[in-house]
Amino acid sequence: MGLDTTGANISVASLMAVLMFTVMALCAIIFTWMERKVAGFMQSRYGPMYTGRWHGWAQAVADMLKILGKEDIIPAEADKGLFKFAPILVLLGSLLAWAAIPWAPDFVAADLDLGLFYIFAASSLVVIGILMAGWASNNKWALYGAARGAAQMISYEIPLALAAVPVVMRAGSLNPQDIVISQQGGIWNWNINPITNPFLFIAFFMYFIASIAETNRGPFDMPETESELVAGYHTEYTGMRFAFFFLAEYANLFLVSMIAAMVFLGGWWAPFPGMAWIPPALNFVIKGVLLVFLNMWVRWTLPRVRVDQLMHLCWKVMIPVSLICVVGAGLWMMAWGQLK
Repeated sequence: MGLDTTGANISVASLMAVLMFTVMALCAIIFTWMERKVAGFMQSRYGPMYTGRWHGWAQAVADMLKILGKEDIIPAEADKGLFKFAPILVLLGSLLAWAAIPWAPDFVAADLDLGLFYIFAASSLVVIGILMAGWASNNKWALYGAARGAAQMISYEIPLALAAVPVVMRAGSLNPQDIVISQQGGIWNWNINPITNPFLFIAFFMYFIASIAETNRGPFDMPETESELVAGYHTEYTGMRFAFFFLAEYANLFLVSMIAAMVFLGGWWAPFPGMAWIPPALNFVIKGVLLVFLNMWVRWTLPRVRVDQLMHLCWKVMIPVSLICVVGAGLWMMAWGQLK
């Protein structure tokens, strides 16, 4: 009986892992096409138009097939073991974090009491993978990119996590399901509503800016600045191994957007009671995709910052503001009886 239960649990976990990986792959293809169209619109261009006919929808598929067909090259002087394992670890960090995302009231791969803590901890594996890739490549540009990436991601993890603390205080739980349930009742109960708590409203913007830096995207794409570092930590990667980094970037982009939707935008809840007919999972995905679009908008609008500006913004602006949000949100909740 015990073996049957264990076997069933392993089967369900394997099925969910395959499902999450498939969704991640689809996200990479769809968001690649979407980013090109957004970039084209921002720069008065069309973007992809021919492959697949309708707005070049198949261009991302063709590019993915091209990457997978390329020769897998490992530099002669590279640390081959670490070089091969690094892209797997980067992808694994993202995939593990996806497991605790509640897509709907009855659809979450791992319903954990410390789910939010687990998501932040699992996604931190990406930093180790990036450092591993830079070191193992035996290339100075890759090492510079990896060092920049590690410094940037570890620094911005602080305001990212601090921005979520007031939400945990309001929900009284680290369980993602509980955090979403605490926002039930429409848009006026979401954590982003400044009337509910103005410090949570500010915390959302701290989280959003930190999430852009955490995913190494413009204007914070210092780890892979092509004009300075060729391609940063993945300069020496080709074929399938490069595709893993590519896949992880868009998976992480969607992950941080889904976390923002879960923590600040009501998760699967519809904004208004009259919209309750929309399936919960669709509500959740729409919010995540809108935040992905906002991320792309920022990337293709703002110029890249310098390293010193990047660190100044984190340590001298965002961390102090995030700490003020934690203290201010606590006092606000005590004053209005919102603490749980």
